[in-house]
Amino acid sequence: MGYHHLALAAKDMKAMHAFYEGVMGFELVKVEIAPIAEGGWGKHFFYRMDGDDSRFIAFWELHDVPGQETHVFDLNEAGNLPTGTNHYSFDVHSAEELETWRAKWNDAGLDVLEIDHNWCHSVYTRDPNGNMVEFCLTTGAFTGADRERALAALDETEFAPSPAPASMQVWEAANAKSA
Repeated sequence: MGYHHLALAAKDMKAMHAFYEGVMGFELVKVEIAPIAEGGWGKHFFYRMDGDDSRFIAFWELHDVPGQETHVFDLNEAGNLPTGTNHYSFDVHSAEELETWRAKWNDAGLDVLEIDHNWCHSVYTRDPNGNMVEFCLTTGAFTGADRERALAALDETEFAPSPAPASMQVWEAANAKSA
């Protein structure tokens, strides 16, 4: 079973377009404009990822929706959760591709957090809604012991931390701007 699309509301659709098409390179291919059941209407914008017509990220621009003035677009702020808890991650296939994304984000004026998690290596930034966006490269293989540890953690109630990341670095953009 595959993933077709992730749909999120947009605080500022033009800023989201500049980020997701201009920086991320996802192509805007479709919009659906429809009424919203609770009232008002919306534009549902679909961005194709990697030229694949079965994988999209989509954003709703809402209009005249009841309670619109109180909408919160950062998923973690909306859920009263710690920063970065809810985030979306896209795959890369090489360390060079991961480095290309880090540099591309920095060049676009975005700060980047890089973490080597010991089994995957990630770079993170924020989109115009304030949501954490990640590119991740799997660098290890999963073992039976990994599965056993994960299953055991389902029942644990005390803090039993994983090994610390191999490295963590913040790459500040020289011309940093708020995403």
